[in-house]
Amino acid sequence: MKFNEVYVVDDDKVFHFIIKKLLMNNNIDVKPDFFENGLLAIDRIKNKLENGENPPDLILLDINMPILDGWQFLEEFKQIKDKLKKEIIIYIVSSSDDKADKNKAKSFEDEVQNYYLKPMTAEDLKTIFSV
Repeated sequence: MKFNEVYVVDDDKVFHFIIKKLLMNNNIDVKPDFFENGLLAIDRIKNKLENGENPPDLILLDINMPILDGWQFLEEFKQIKDKLKKEIIIYIVSSSDDKADKNKAKSFEDEVQNYYLKPMTAEDLKTIFSV
C-alpha cells in the first residue's frame, strides 16, 4: 500500500531522527509530518476534516507524551473517525513493554492495527509499509 501522508506523533526527537533515517536507508519514499503531542496531531486532522482535505494515511503513535497522550489521542480520534472519508491506519510505537499497555491497545482494536516496541527496526518499517 502506498502511504502518501504519514504522521509521527511522538515527543522524542531522537525517535524522529531514527524514523527519518530508517525510511531513507530503506528507500521508503515518504516524508512524515512530526507532532510532539497528540493534541497537535488531532487538531491537524480535525482542521483537514473541516477544510475538506484528506487526512493522513498512516499514524505512528507513541503512548507517553505531554499535553495529550496516545490514549487520549485515540479517544479523540474515535469521536471523529466516522466523519473521515477514508480509513487511517494507526500503529502504536512505544517503549512500554507493559502488559497493561498492550492490553489497553487491544481495547482500541477498531483504531489500532498493531503495537510495536521501540526502537523500531528496518524490518518493522518494511512490514508497516508493505501492508
